[in-house]
Amino acid sequence: MANSKRTLFLKRRLRVRNKLRTVNAGRVRLSVHRSNKNISVQLIDDVQGTTLAAASTLEKDLGLVGKNNIEAATKIGQVIAERAKAAGVTEAYFDRGGFLFHGKVKALADAAREAGLKI
Repeated sequence: MANSKRTLFLKRRLRVRNKLRTVNAGRVRLSVHRSNKNISVQLIDDVQGTTLAAASTLEKDLGLVGKNNIEAATKIGQVIAERAKAAGVTEAYFDRGGFLFHGKVKALADAAREAGLKI
């Protein structure tokens, strides 16, 4: 029986998250979500269960509403790195979820690294 794209995505997301949790226990998680129209990222402290910082193309002050391209992902990566520094976070692990590390997701991670966030 063939698996649907959604089923494969969910299996990949669980596999990625479970592997990352075992390797990076106690560190802050940089979680990415990509839709067809927007991209968003959060810094999550799983020990306390709180979001420390977030950035999205839905924020009107960034001027990226409705944009989901590599340039927007790069800008979001820079913004989340600045907000992480403001929150006192210098090191996090990158949780790509079920998304492939390619294109927009890779551009976001590279921009966050260049802005000083250790991923």
